[in-house]
Amino acid sequence: MPESLSLEQFIKGIPKAELHLHIEGTFEPELMFQIAQRNGIKIKYASVDELKSAYNFNNLQEFLNIYYEGAGVLIIEQDFYDMTWAYFTKVYTENVVHVELFFDPQTHTARGIAFKTVIQGIHRACEDAKSKLGISSKLIMCFLRDQDEESAFKTLEEALPYKDLIFGVGLDSAEVGNPPSKFKKVYDKAHHLGFITVAHAGEEGPAEYVWDALENLRIARIDHGNRALDDDNLVQEIAKRKIALTVCPLSNLKLCVVNDLKHHPLKKMLDLGIRATVNSDDPAYFGGYINENYLQTAQALNLTKEDIYILAKNSFEGSFLHIDEKENFIAAVDKFWNEHK
Repeated sequence: MPESLSLEQFIKGIPKAELHLHIEGTFEPELMFQIAQRNGIKIKYASVDELKSAYNFNNLQEFLNIYYEGAGVLIIEQDFYDMTWAYFTKVYTENVVHVELFFDPQTHTARGIAFKTVIQGIHRACEDAKSKLGISSKLIMCFLRDQDEESAFKTLEEALPYKDLIFGVGLDSAEVGNPPSKFKKVYDKAHHLGFITVAHAGEEGPAEYVWDALENLRIARIDHGNRALDDDNLVQEIAKRKIALTVCPLSNLKLCVVNDLKHHPLKKMLDLGIRATVNSDDPAYFGGYINENYLQTAQALNLTKEDIYILAKNSFEGSFLHIDEKENFIAAVDKFWNEHK
């Protein structure tokens, strides 16, 4: 007889991939203080609790201010390793088996940290996650959209010696007033170099930004995409092309993209035939890693185990894994579903 699981146990047990995760956004206050102390850096918060209480943002820009300040304590390769390894050990307990993670080199190179220091620390942790925890990963380098395209080109140039470690490029940071087309030329160059491309679009920006990213940046996946639902033609296009949306419910709540998880569009996306996925975005800042995102959203929207099964399957179908790897992971999801539905 198959074992009957509660919704929470089902969420915890089902294999899943995380496709929208900023590694700098996994920087927990305790580790931030520890690394700051190790590097002799004084941060403006007197304690872990004081820092945590500062995590009450009203919008994306307020969040970014504290996010960049936290990242400022990362100096040496070991710092980037420790932050990344801490994330992997956390999600290992949540049955995350594949991660496609973002990193923001400009956040660090602007402070005088070498690109090499950043990428080597993160990559070493990814290698250890594969060998010690069985978690596979791909790195996606993001351009900061509130910087100019020239800065993005410089970052792309710096990345070239490490091209074999970087799978794709993305676009993040403050969205409003920074449309995707601002980065068309650097994306054209990235395509020419063989990078897969993604972009944040339609989080705080309008549906037009999603069209812009699809048409001008030729993206393979949409990060967030909430506002796409404002345009019926866009919804049809996304569903027809089977473009995945990497949705981040607790992030949307924390940044006031939605005022209540009960109003979150995730279920509507599924009903419209969109390949939506659940992700944690910046879990140290937004109150929950991937399972907490699944659980709180499921409770708010009355999601069923079948909805969770579809979301977990979408996470692999929407990934950039090789077709054989996708099929293996999806088979594991199907097996779990058949045993515990």
